[in-house]
Amino acid sequence: MFIGLVFAWSAQTAHAEGMDTGNFWIPRTNDRFVVDVQENIGYLVHENGDVFSFPVVTGQRRTVHYIGLTYFAATPERQWTVRTHENKGKSVTFGPSGRFLRLFLDDGERTAYGIHGHMSAEEMLSEEKRYRSMGCIIVSEPILDIVARTLDANGGTLRVITTRKAETALLPTEKTAFTAARK
Repeated sequence: MFIGLVFAWSAQTAHAEGMDTGNFWIPRTNDRFVVDVQENIGYLVHENGDVFSFPVVTGQRRTVHYIGLTYFAATPERQWTVRTHENKGKSVTFGPSGRFLRLFLDDGERTAYGIHGHMSAEEMLSEEKRYRSMGCIIVSEPILDIVARTLDANGGTLRVITTRKAETALLPTEKTAFTAARK
């Protein structure tokens, strides 16, 4: 129901399943990437509210021991900015392309979190709940291509919002600004 309400005001929506995503989503300046960490759905959103949705994998909702750290692996809810496009090399963790779009905090602090593929991405993305990462956002390689193109179209930075309340983050930017100005 929530997704239907979000799309009600969107001029154009699409879902990644079964379509040529590369020809549908044309990145624009001021696009943003919203991740619903409750439903594990990613949304690329144009300023005007057009939305492209696709499944994502987010962090496990448990304490993990990984890379010498012990932490609760659920993907944090917050606003981020992708500022670097790194190549980690082909690996299980980063998938066949090895691409890693690093997430930074608003104050510019580099984090260990990012957006990337995984060698088992297709299997993980086909599951119902999709809480399998160590905190990062895992997407398929075709979606990673689109997110990387969106990053490029935005001058090498991309606003990312991870939230359990995606409906507000999906509002058209003009509508959000207008609503805030009227209050």
